[in-house]
Amino acid sequence: MNTLKTYAPLYARTLRDDVIPFWVRHCPDREQGAYFSCLDRDGSVYDTTKFMWVQWRIVWMLCDLYNKLERREEWLELAENGLRFLMKHGRDEQGRYYFALARDGRPMTAPYSVFSECFAVMGCAAYFRASGDAAAREEALRAFRGYAAREDRPKGEWTKELPGGPVMRSLGFYMMKVNLQAVLEENLGIADYRDDLLRTAEFVLDRFWNPELRVLFENVPDAGGFDLASMAGRHLNPGHAVEAMWFIMNTAAKAGRQDLVNRAADVVLAELEFGWDREHGGIFYFMDALGKPHVELQWDMKLWWVCNEALLAVALAHRLTGRVEFADWFRRLHDWTWALFPDPKYGEWFGYLNRQGEPTHFLKGGKWKGFFHLPRMLLLMPEFLGEET
Repeated sequence: MNTLKTYAPLYARTLRDDVIPFWVRHCPDREQGAYFSCLDRDGSVYDTTKFMWVQWRIVWMLCDLYNKLERREEWLELAENGLRFLMKHGRDEQGRYYFALARDGRPMTAPYSVFSECFAVMGCAAYFRASGDAAAREEALRAFRGYAAREDRPKGEWTKELPGGPVMRSLGFYMMKVNLQAVLEENLGIADYRDDLLRTAEFVLDRFWNPELRVLFENVPDAGGFDLASMAGRHLNPGHAVEAMWFIMNTAAKAGRQDLVNRAADVVLAELEFGWDREHGGIFYFMDALGKPHVELQWDMKLWWVCNEALLAVALAHRLTGRVEFADWFRRLHDWTWALFPDPKYGEWFGYLNRQGEPTHFLKGGKWKGFFHLPRMLLLMPEFLGEET
């Protein structure tokens, strides 16, 4: 008997009754268009800058809710409002999406981040599925081509590194490529990317996983192997690792690749054993592969999205492999996460805790936190737990 199914109603109820109402009430910019993401604890706006990847994530989330939870016209209208604003104001002359806009749509930050394109792919693809808008479909495909073209130099001319230094490959680029190809297949109804998707998943497992140290590296030398002599080379992000693994497990299961499912599940287990704080609980934000000092001063913080992605990873790993250790990890993560992140006064979740589990920031949204990781986790969790939908 899968006893984890008993958790599903809490996740579904929190999504419908808490998280969606908070964002639908506070994030729409009904005067200028698109959304406010910098929301204080009570939902009040403390900055009107529109950070592109947060904006596109909101478009995607609203459409995914419309496509999978309930065909509520309010959600689709809010998504369309954001999509039209971002497509009108968000691109430079070469079609690259800026990193940030002013409230009225004026460009504020150059398009140095490939992840602006990344989340435009998701937002446009999901909007096409919801509305049938052909222009959104074409923009999803165009933005994906732009994303893929930046593989060798993701930051383009804004790269700070000078020629002659070590060339590194980043886990973030490839894990999101897996996800983007899955999103395009799901929302556009095409299987054009299936073979490359599976090759990319295998590339992640072959190149970023170190079987001796049993960790998934964040950055690896382009020439192969692992760089243990530098901070960048030893840098680990357990949240990225488990998120990448549930992307791979989810798409591998649909393709009938149980071998990839099992390999990814093993990585999830290793990452949790390595990244869990045995003194205070929770998963460290950043770590060093050899336990050396970490350059990031916030390395020992506990972040909402890391726990969100870990919960999804262990729930899916348990459903796909039946291994009891994943059920044990789910209960441990669930108890720790739900005891500390939900805000009992204003709703939604805190995002940033110190090592001891105390909030360091009370904001509900900002430059990085938005309407994405938490609602996505809550939406997917009943399915990942094996609940019939």
